[in-house]
Amino acid sequence: MIRYALTRLTLLVVGLFVASVLIFLTLRVLPGDVAQLIAGTNSTPEQVAAIRGQLHLGDPLPVQYATWIGGVLRGDFGRSLITGSPVLGELVQKAQVTVPLGLLAMAIALVIAVPLGVLAAVLRARAGGTALNVAAQTLAAVPVVWAGMMLVVVFAVWLGWLPAQGFPRAGWHQPGLALRSLLLPALTIGIVEGAMLLRFVRSATLQAVGQDFVRTAAAKGLTRTQALIRHGLPSMALSVITVLGLQVAGIIVGAVVIEQLFSLPGIGRMLVADVGNRDLVKVQGELLVLTGFVLVIGFAVDLVHRAIDPRQREAA
Repeated sequence: MIRYALTRLTLLVVGLFVASVLIFLTLRVLPGDVAQLIAGTNSTPEQVAAIRGQLHLGDPLPVQYATWIGGVLRGDFGRSLITGSPVLGELVQKAQVTVPLGLLAMAIALVIAVPLGVLAAVLRARAGGTALNVAAQTLAAVPVVWAGMMLVVVFAVWLGWLPAQGFPRAGWHQPGLALRSLLLPALTIGIVEGAMLLRFVRSATLQAVGQDFVRTAAAKGLTRTQALIRHGLPSMALSVITVLGLQVAGIIVGAVVIEQLFSLPGIGRMLVADVGNRDLVKVQGELLVLTGFVLVIGFAVDLVHRAIDPRQREAA
């Protein structure tokens, strides 16, 4: 297990390195001039050249990359080209919105998908199972922006239960207000992602029901439901964990859109603004953090698979 974990960790480090190179090079081909943007439209060429030299924008690309990645390894993501503030400090501050939003959305998706997916599989030959399957396919096709607007109309405008936009200035020092501000955005992401996950849970449950060990357990006196819960769910968990790990990327992408819709001061909203301002240092730091988060989730999924699936250990 330790050897496997070290191998996967090595691949994680290599993946982060390749991602950092691609992020750095991709941002350098974007149109526009950061120095011109900072200097303003009425600036002289001498002023623009001075800013470019001050920010080392004229250095060779390998030198710029080495300077940036060396700082990242020391915990220094650089300073914003526009405001001069430390990038890491802003990332930590914005993550206090984005990370809870993603975790809450993932929890909502699991609460929706697991019980309803199993129920849809158990009732597959009945009207209730068909209705759940149709509802899941319909919700999975709904654009997350449209779902968010409909939830705002229902829960914020008609019922007035939850705020439509914004996040308290005091942040998590006001936990009740902060949680209420994240409920609608998390519901928006969780319902759509939960509908997608429900279909996989249903398929995994149907596959588990047909396994020999479930039929054997039922033949020994357990009911079909007892056999499924006791012996089928552990087998089904492998597929669900894999799909859930893949959906983390979807939740992150959904958070970028949802933070714009609900005016949440998270990493996604900051990323969109920094791309528009061509603040390369901040953008490359934000993209590296988001990419690293996805890769770490994949690393964790691999380790969980290895830990709970005896077949992988026996094959090794």
